[in-house]
Amino acid sequence: MANLAKVVQQLRKERDQAQRRLEQLDEALRVLGGLGGSRRTARTTISGKRPTMSTAARKRIAAAQRARWAKWKAVHKK
Repeated sequence: MANLAKVVQQLRKERDQAQRRLEQLDEALRVLGGLGGSRRTARTTISGKRPTMSTAARKRIAAAQRARWAKWKAVHKK
């Protein structure tokens, strides 16, 4: 029975250490989360859905991407 009591004591000690480590990680996440905000909250509305992108915005983004690809292909052509 003495061995069992030691095992239980050791397990409780390890649990307490793990709990302290989790608290440290939670605090680190809270601090880092408050520094710059998260990408998700910046890109969503209150309802949690992304705002609809306009047709003009999609065209501008597509044109910019085509230009980036053309530039990359010009540099890397064989």
